[in-house]
Amino acid sequence: MNQHYKDEKINLLSLVVPVYFEQECIEEFISQVVSHLDHYKQNFEIVFIDDGSTDSTVKLIKAKAQMDLRIKLLEFSYNHGKELAVTAGISHARGDAIIYMDPDLQDPPEKIIDFVNELNKGYDLVFGIREERFGNPIDKLLSETFWFIIRRLSGEKIPKGIAVMRIFNRKFADQFLKYGEVNRFIEGIFMDISYNWTTIVIPHRPRFAGVSKFNFTKKIGLAMRAVLDYSDKPLETVSLFGFFIFAVGLIAAFVVLTLVLLGVDFKLGWPSMFTILVMGFGIQLFLIGVVAKYIGNIYKEVKRRPLFSIKETTNIDV
Repeated sequence: MNQHYKDEKINLLSLVVPVYFEQECIEEFISQVVSHLDHYKQNFEIVFIDDGSTDSTVKLIKAKAQMDLRIKLLEFSYNHGKELAVTAGISHARGDAIIYMDPDLQDPPEKIIDFVNELNKGYDLVFGIREERFGNPIDKLLSETFWFIIRRLSGEKIPKGIAVMRIFNRKFADQFLKYGEVNRFIEGIFMDISYNWTTIVIPHRPRFAGVSKFNFTKKIGLAMRAVLDYSDKPLETVSLFGFFIFAVGLIAAFVVLTLVLLGVDFKLGWPSMFTILVMGFGIQLFLIGVVAKYIGNIYKEVKRRPLFSIKETTNIDV
């Protein structure tokens, strides 16, 4: 497909790249992206969004930006999370097509042209699908379980094997920016827009250097946001579970009353009674916590604070 690239209609391609402690990868990422896109004579910009790094990530990007005005940087005043970093990048990207990707080089920069070609077939959005996920079996299992739970509980039909890397046009980006919620789940918003989309298969590589910052705790947090922001199934589950417990208690009371009337003499069992009470109390707190989480999300939304706080910019207005 690459040989047809000279006739493509994209005037400016924006790369939106959130970074967080990526000093080991960032120079190589810039080198590969610039090399590939210059080879195809594509006009582009790279919009980096630093999410509160305290290593040399910002310093290295600024050094590159001094030599190349196409390299741009937004610096958050504190860590906001990847979803808001992506939102900030899209809001400052000027291109008529936007690619969102990570700087760890797991999704290859040389596939950018394939995304461009696919978008120009008339799609609004093109997801990358990983041919095979790199990593140990435990990580693969956890990732598959993570996305399975999100699909089942969020109600969103997210493609299997979805990669971070994807491309979308300006119309899609403008629609995305109309979503103003603080509690953001990027994949959920992308699927909710429901414009004309497709997928392409891309290879998945090991990280160029360093370790992933998207650890198990952050995955759990993302799963919670995905479920609580895009589905009321947990509330339905709470109601059904409460009804189930009530039904079990009603049946148990009927059985006990029947046995007493039949002359059965029950011995006191304080240990078992104490265990049941503690378990019941724990279940109540858990279910109340689910409802409280929904209320907490509502509280964050109604304050209508800005989505992000930008401390400094580099080359943004150039």
